[in-house]
Amino acid sequence: MKTIGLLGGMSWESSLEYYRILNEAVRARLGGLHSAKCLLYSVDFGEIEPLQHQGLWDEAATLISRAAQNLERGGADVIVICTNTMHKVADEVQGSVGIPVLHIADATARVVTAKGLHTVGLLGTRFTMEESFYRGRLSEKHGLRVLLPDRAERDTVHRVIYDELCMGVLLDSSRVRFLEICQHLADAGAQGVILGCTEISLLIRQQDTTIPLFDTTRIHAEQAVDWALEA
Repeated sequence: MKTIGLLGGMSWESSLEYYRILNEAVRARLGGLHSAKCLLYSVDFGEIEPLQHQGLWDEAATLISRAAQNLERGGADVIVICTNTMHKVADEVQGSVGIPVLHIADATARVVTAKGLHTVGLLGTRFTMEESFYRGRLSEKHGLRVLLPDRAERDTVHRVIYDELCMGVLLDSSRVRFLEICQHLADAGAQGVILGCTEISLLIRQQDTTIPLFDTTRIHAEQAVDWALEA
């Protein structure tokens, strides 16, 4: 088994889920007392978030790349950036280390296309929904048509992520609103919805709707286990 390097803390609420899913997946596949070989470098999100909203992505890339280098020095064989939004700097992170970085959008697209779907809705931070680093990768590299909520809905999703989910706050009113937004995307032609923020699956789950949901946290973690066990 290879060692998975988790680059977490953005937010730690979802980093917890990565750790749990990794270990559950390894135990399910190997049985007994087996658990995942992993390292966790958890950054201070209070340093990262202002850089995001001020557009200081080069500075954010430097911080994240240093964390990735620490994971590599610690013995990680692969890097998993435990957040969708910070994949905006995934190329810079990959260029800073000599081990692979498993891209969350690629992992998710493989699952979507394996189900034969070609049109998906996307929920996430404003950065993830509106900028090309994620949406463009889904369309240009994987041939997916990506639908977005309208501007007011995007504002709601972004606000809930930062003001509630990253703070560990789960409100029924927000759950209802997110499910309504998913339904609007489905009505517009989405065959499924990508939960493109690692905290969203804390709020809504597949049992809440008949619309196929793609939990990027679980998908990313499980494909990391695939890599660790098969590499």
